[in-house]
Amino acid sequence: MNAKSKGYTLIVVLMCAFALTIYGAYSPARKAQKQQIVCIKFKKGVELQAIEQHMNGFAALKHEIPQIVGYTSGKTIQPNKAVADYDVMHYITFQTEADMRSFTESPAYQQFIAKNSGVWEKTLTVNADIRP
Repeated sequence: MNAKSKGYTLIVVLMCAFALTIYGAYSPARKAQKQQIVCIKFKKGVELQAIEQHMNGFAALKHEIPQIVGYTSGKTIQPNKAVADYDVMHYITFQTEADMRSFTESPAYQQFIAKNSGVWEKTLTVNADIRP
């Protein structure tokens, strides 16, 4: 191989590497197909610090459990200042029902429950498909 051929080969290799990098950066994200809403009512008198620990702990699960596609959370809102049945909710999305099961059975989630359930009065979990 002469110097000119090596130069062209190097350019082609660099362009291919650049194209693969661009493709990776713009490839579509995983699409959520299933959703789970977890509502929590805290026991009366629970300190704000315990609620913040709960919220931060649940949010951290997104980084620990790869089956989670998306996660958001917040305090519940009732119209006309009515009393809410639940204090906070967590909205989690997944690709499959198997991913949902993997999440609920994961050691990280089970550890979260063991650490936080002492301040919960009640919970509600709703699973559903995501309509296209």
